[in-house]
Amino acid sequence: MKKTIRSTYPIELSVGLLILIFFLSFILASSLFDVPWRELIEGRDTRAGVGMFMISCAVLVMALILWEEFLFPLKVRHQDGGVVFRNHRNKLNTQLLIYCIIPAIFVFVYLNFEVHQIRFFIWAAVCTIIPIGVKLASGLNNYNDFLKLTDKAIEFKNNQKAAAFPVSDIQRIVVVRDEDKVLHKLEVKTKTGSQLIDLDEMELDAFLDVIDKYITEHYKSLLA
Repeated sequence: MKKTIRSTYPIELSVGLLILIFFLSFILASSLFDVPWRELIEGRDTRAGVGMFMISCAVLVMALILWEEFLFPLKVRHQDGGVVFRNHRNKLNTQLLIYCIIPAIFVFVYLNFEVHQIRFFIWAAVCTIIPIGVKLASGLNNYNDFLKLTDKAIEFKNNQKAAAFPVSDIQRIVVVRDEDKVLHKLEVKTKTGSQLIDLDEMELDAFLDVIDKYITEHYKSLLA
């Protein structure tokens, strides 16, 4: 069973923001085609208008990937009497699928329209590289990572690290916070040693408040 802890934006707000992004992108995209606005307004160069429309669509797709609140609600899975936090694969697969639209648009525009080379390649680089650097690369790197918290055990997987700690074996849980007092690491201490769970590397930033609350409520006697 999944529980939504962050809904997507209301449809009215989403549509309004996307229209604003599209409108601004459409205006700025005119610089890629070296066409005077007067010719566009008078309809003497409709090809450039089509190209501007397509570039604006690519920017919209980039916004949908980076600004996840448009399409992707944040959910946690309840399992085995506890909760599982992970970078949801369906979301990542959807992001990868719609991302393919961006390079396809820029290749099509480049092959079929006369463009200002330098400006065009700057726009293409921004729209294709930023989603990879900010969202997709990290998501793929943490595709199988998860943190599972139950009354019986704490389990996690982070790239090459994976472990399960029965609660009965845990002596102490240390919550490591950053300078803003936000949870970003957990140190689990047992009789045989300790293990640092680095939440920063697990694509779990959006869940930090919920994780913090769960630990405080369910492992209160173990907290340092």
